[in-house]
Amino acid sequence: MKKIITFFIKYSVAVNVLILAFIILGTVGIFSMKSSFFPLVDSRLINITLAYPGASPAEIEEGVVLKIEDNLKGIVGVERVTSVSRENSAVVIVEIFKGQNIDIVLSDVKNAVDRIPSFPVGLEPPVIAKVENLRPTISFALSGEGVALKTLKKYARNIENDIRGIEGISQITLSGFPEEEIEIAVRENDLLAYNLSFTEVANAVRNANILITGGNIKTPQEDYLIRASNRSYYGDDMQNLIVRTQPNGTIIRLKDVANIKDTWSETPDRLYFNDDLAIDITVSNTDSEDLISTADKIKDYIYVFNQKQQNIELHITSDRSTTLNGRTKLLVENGIVGILLVVFFLAIFLNVRLAIWVAFGLPIAFFGMFIFAAQFNVTINVLSLFGMIIVIGILVDDGIVIGENIYHHYYDLGKSKIRAAIDGTMEVIPPIVSAILTTLIAFSTFFFVDGNLGSFFSEVSTIVILTLSVSLLEALIILPAHIVHSRALERKKLENGEEIQQNKFDTFFNKVNQVADGWLVRVRDNYYIPFLRFSLKNKLFAFSIPLALLIFSFSAIGGGIVKTSFFPNIASDQIQISLKMPQGTNEKITDSIISMIEGKVWLIHKEYTEKQTGNIPVVENIIKRIGPGSASGSLTVNLLPGEARDFSSPEITNRISDVVGNVYGIESLVFGSGGNFGGSPVAVSLLGNNIQELKSAKEELKQSLLNNVALKDVVDNDPAGIKEIKITLKENAYLLGLNLQSVMAQIRDGFFGFQAQRFQRGQDEIKVWVRYDKKDRSSIKNLDEMRIIAPNGSRIPFSEIANYSIERGDIAINHLSGKREIQVTADLKSKSETATDILEDIKTRVMPPILSKYPSVSPLYEGQNREAKKTTDSVNVVGPIILLLIYLVIAFTFRSYSQPILLILMIPFSMIGVVWGHYIHSFPIGILSWLGIIALIGIMVNDGLVLIGKFNNYLKEGIKFDEALIMAGQSRFRAILLTSITTIAGLGPLIFEKSRQAQFLIPMAISIAYGIAIATILTLIMLPLLLSVSNSIKVSIKWLKTGNDITKEEVERALLEIEYEQESDDNDAEDSLKK
Repeated sequence: MKKIITFFIKYSVAVNVLILAFIILGTVGIFSMKSSFFPLVDSRLINITLAYPGASPAEIEEGVVLKIEDNLKGIVGVERVTSVSRENSAVVIVEIFKGQNIDIVLSDVKNAVDRIPSFPVGLEPPVIAKVENLRPTISFALSGEGVALKTLKKYARNIENDIRGIEGISQITLSGFPEEEIEIAVRENDLLAYNLSFTEVANAVRNANILITGGNIKTPQEDYLIRASNRSYYGDDMQNLIVRTQPNGTIIRLKDVANIKDTWSETPDRLYFNDDLAIDITVSNTDSEDLISTADKIKDYIYVFNQKQQNIELHITSDRSTTLNGRTKLLVENGIVGILLVVFFLAIFLNVRLAIWVAFGLPIAFFGMFIFAAQFNVTINVLSLFGMIIVIGILVDDGIVIGENIYHHYYDLGKSKIRAAIDGTMEVIPPIVSAILTTLIAFSTFFFVDGNLGSFFSEVSTIVILTLSVSLLEALIILPAHIVHSRALERKKLENGEEIQQNKFDTFFNKVNQVADGWLVRVRDNYYIPFLRFSLKNKLFAFSIPLALLIFSFSAIGGGIVKTSFFPNIASDQIQISLKMPQGTNEKITDSIISMIEGKVWLIHKEYTEKQTGNIPVVENIIKRIGPGSASGSLTVNLLPGEARDFSSPEITNRISDVVGNVYGIESLVFGSGGNFGGSPVAVSLLGNNIQELKSAKEELKQSLLNNVALKDVVDNDPAGIKEIKITLKENAYLLGLNLQSVMAQIRDGFFGFQAQRFQRGQDEIKVWVRYDKKDRSSIKNLDEMRIIAPNGSRIPFSEIANYSIERGDIAINHLSGKREIQVTADLKSKSETATDILEDIKTRVMPPILSKYPSVSPLYEGQNREAKKTTDSVNVVGPIILLLIYLVIAFTFRSYSQPILLILMIPFSMIGVVWGHYIHSFPIGILSWLGIIALIGIMVNDGLVLIGKFNNYLKEGIKFDEALIMAGQSRFRAILLTSITTIAGLGPLIFEKSRQAQFLIPMAISIAYGIAIATILTLIMLPLLLSVSNSIKVSIKWLKTGNDITKEEVERALLEIEYEQESDDNDAEDSLKK
């Protein structure tokens, strides 16, 4: 290592070439990096999608889902299996453990499903696929006053095709319209007249409406292809299809028994943009696509499109690039201010030229990081930028230590520039490498943290580890060379005694340095050293102060003075209002209620716009959606971007909720302002196989949450289902040869439909349905009058062979780990409330009486609680390993068992700064705060390394133990204080940032900055105390062993090493004499 350092110090050209390589390659790296809203995360979900037209939730559950869930048991890598069975469809979700190869698990899941011997007739082939991570980039609405949905869809398809032709864009989704289909609406009287059934009509369509090849005819001259091309793609073209021919020569055509038309699916799905019928077009990004460039291309396309069109227009409804650019700008500004603050403090406390060269390491480290970042799939996003801000203050620490030591060797020891640079660098390599290693080890924790948070924050670790690694290289090779070959090292006098004239720049900063040094010396000599001497004499009193503060800090958490929460609230520019009506509600009723709420939103818009600075409209647009289904409605309220808005989205959301008030006759109404990272703050899953007890327990839990004034949007996933007509056959039906299966098959054909065909028309899959006309299945009377065909060919009215009753069924059946599940969720009404306290209340007060009443029910706490548990459980496993690695690094550096333990013992005391830092800034302590503490561990150990290293050196020089402690604190006071100030300065702008977009990152910055502030005091005062106590223990143990008087110095590892070295030298000398 010494040869490499010497080479670069002597030959500055090599250093400059290295710098040039960093800059060029780093620039290439920057432009190769993509942008994304959050870090790219590997998918951990596999979906099994099941379509079973006409089947009830219970039918799908029993016939399909239970079989699949049973076969999935025991697959390696599967964390858990959940499922939802609905009318006509179901989905089974397989979640895999972190670190598992999803492709292998996917193959195992497919094999497991394939092993199932049989599925019910009518079930379409299961679709098994991993859930690809698609991130919405930009959404826009296509609308026009008075333009029909058919026309809008035609335009939307053309736009979709245009956008697919743009390079770098592949994922486009259209919504706001039902599926297209062809309906063959048969007339009951005509079926009766011609003695036809639904099956015959459907088979006639299926057999005639074909496109099929019949082989080849090969003649000597040429080949011919035999083909029947009789496919009709539109309803009008099917009118003359022949259904049957009579013996008398009469031909019965399709139009004779049915009305054929192209229509929309009967499942409503309509979208309105500011009251105009609209279609939503959303462009998403895959892992290989860039968010900002995609959004820019789409915005250019929208501009050109709107210039060409008159009746229709494209309106951007959601643009994530705006938010990302805003957050990027915000974090870059904070980063620049942080860098300037770091340079400012360096210039004050160090020689200005040395400060400049130390600060020069910042851009070099970042350029070096950019070379490798893209190779690790790092993107430009909020968290990667946050990682860069965290590392700003840490980067200069090694430069400060090396620069100061070179100065010491040059000015105090009188060495030449090159010799001072070589010796000064080599002397501090062990503690510097150890300090960097401990920081890298601490930050590597994020790679092993489970849950979404761990996946996201692993990118912070990557940035910090890459940047610090490059900064170490820069500090050891580039910095010493710059100090030597610049005017950073200059004697004040020439050899003849003549003083060197300084320019105004140097003169000014020399005065600044003298003032700062004078202040530091006064603080050190007048306050720090006397207090340290007092503390060493009064250890009990000195220890009691931090101990009391630590107990007081934890009491503040326990007493609720300092709040705790799971996850931060991420600012949102969107309010999502979701309405659920009782199943079966007519869509017009759903429309009227959601439209009433929309009117209230516009009133609130007017109210807040009047209060907004510059009277800028607070609500940019509202998208109303009816569907999917007649009982669902929603409003997407897009607000003015957060940086320009004077009011938070939760405040506006709560105001809308208050104005709307209670709405009667609905199933649920949720006012979501977004920003709940990790899921719902309160989510309780009730598991069991006793359906009645589950539902009763759900009602009691839900009522308890509704009564809690701190909660809002209390909903469950088990709403009352649609009213069902339960059919039972009369005895005469069996006498006629009928059974329930044959009767229900005919009813299903008439009222649900018989799917005669399915084919592709352009980009749409078209289903051809044979069933009654809508007016012939619009009342129960139509069912009574339906003619059921008996095996003997007679047709009997349904009312004569069957009875029925009406009751509500299930809309969906949920499973979690093989058991029936009903989940109750709720959101926090106020930002000041924390989910931790509410969940604790639910666990201790609400659930016990419910569980004692319904013993078959068991609770599972989901949402944010599950994410938090996954995170904390993984940290509990990896945390001790990380501490052990840090211990090993320090023990290897100092070759001591006890000194690393003393450093680690100080870690809990840094919580004093963390707790009160959160209190000062009114932030709850959450998961991000704890992750900040993990990062803090690596940083705070660094100061201790510097002090212990110097203390050991003083012992080796023969200085007494107590005096060595004082001198170590005195000599390293400046370096420890300066490295702490620069770390805090780098994070300072972010901590005091008022922007809503940065709020969720601030708790982590608070943990590091305030933790470092306290850790500095602990290192300077408490670490010497711990070293003294440790020494006393070692002296006592050795006295007990030997009975001799023991000095403080002889038990220290630093002096023992000298003895070993002397013995080794003596042995070598003896060996040489013998030879």
